[in-house]
Amino acid sequence: MSKQIQEAYIVAATRLPVGRRKGMLGHVRPDDMLAHAIRAVMARAPSIDPALVGDVIVGCAMPEAEQGMNVARVGLLLAGLPNSVPGVTINRFCASGLQAVAMAADRIRLGEADAMIAAGTETMSLMNQIMGNKVALNPAIFEKEENYAIGFGMGITAEKVAAQWRISRDDQDAFAVASHQKACAAIAAGHFKAEISPYAVQTRHPDLRSGEVVVNRFLAENDEGPRPDSRIEGLARLRPVFAARGTVTAGNSSQMSDGAAAVLLVSEAFLKRFNLAPLARFAGFSVAGVAPEIMGIGPLEAIPRALKQAGIRQDALGWIELNEAFAAQALAVIRTLDLDPAKVNPLGGAIALGHPLGATGTIRTATLVHGLRRTGQRYGMVSMCIGTGMGAAGVFEAL
Repeated sequence: MSKQIQEAYIVAATRLPVGRRKGMLGHVRPDDMLAHAIRAVMARAPSIDPALVGDVIVGCAMPEAEQGMNVARVGLLLAGLPNSVPGVTINRFCASGLQAVAMAADRIRLGEADAMIAAGTETMSLMNQIMGNKVALNPAIFEKEENYAIGFGMGITAEKVAAQWRISRDDQDAFAVASHQKACAAIAAGHFKAEISPYAVQTRHPDLRSGEVVVNRFLAENDEGPRPDSRIEGLARLRPVFAARGTVTAGNSSQMSDGAAAVLLVSEAFLKRFNLAPLARFAGFSVAGVAPEIMGIGPLEAIPRALKQAGIRQDALGWIELNEAFAAQALAVIRTLDLDPAKVNPLGGAIALGHPLGATGTIRTATLVHGLRRTGQRYGMVSMCIGTGMGAAGVFEAL
């Protein structure tokens, strides 16, 4: 007997401020960041009994070391959710957080749950390198030339996209500066305050003179990455990182970061039962594969599919959160799909705000749904490229 698909609604979405790698959140464990995000999102819907949450789905791109051991289950228990609430950690690299939202929504749409938490957490400070603490690629990758790109670093793929789509160094640097300018303006205007749940950071270090342990406390309230002094002239002096004659630099690439976020989704029955006001409706999601060596153009395939699933045209989108893994790939996607630049990342993107891998999709979902409501836009989209050659896109309708 078939079930009728029901709607899934976002009733709360929040995130921590994003920290630079080895920055303000550099010593904070990912499960502690996750626990804070879960507590904060549940606090925004106090009428819901936490025991009614059907599952907690958490995206994490490097689920090992401090963020191993099924960080979803550990984080939800640290957050104080009842033992009866399960948790699962998922990994689709940079789209892990958005995938968590889609999977949570699907459980509700199928009638298998009435309340779900989708989240993401990632510490790039506590990981020794971007590919994790232990890189162990399958040797078979290098036995056939067509598989070599599976092992490519992301920067090399960005260089290939820049060359194939003819994205100049000047355009990449200009895009990067604009990202910082928009992010700094957004922070000054307080546009992120509705979505951010400040995090109380506590650090300890020994005082060798007194022999005592000194405890420092501060409240992390704003994203740490945006640079108000970012200028074209400064970026132009940076050397290419991934290819000797390349155009991709540290300045026009996303920042390695730490962060976490959580989204609470419910069914229509729960909206009525607990008298909840929805922020947005989950409208559609798609993921698609592309050649690994040009992984940055993954959104070219995912975006049209997600729009078709949502039943809307591209010009209906009022806000687009396109993850800026690299300026080269973001510009290639914008130009090829003819996205309106004014609608893309109006508050800045990952080049300025940071990219804590598996958490980014959930972070940008929080930014989107709050931004849509603040500006009166109806439809918005979160999209990103994914390592090894994929793209993802999710569509949301503000309510």
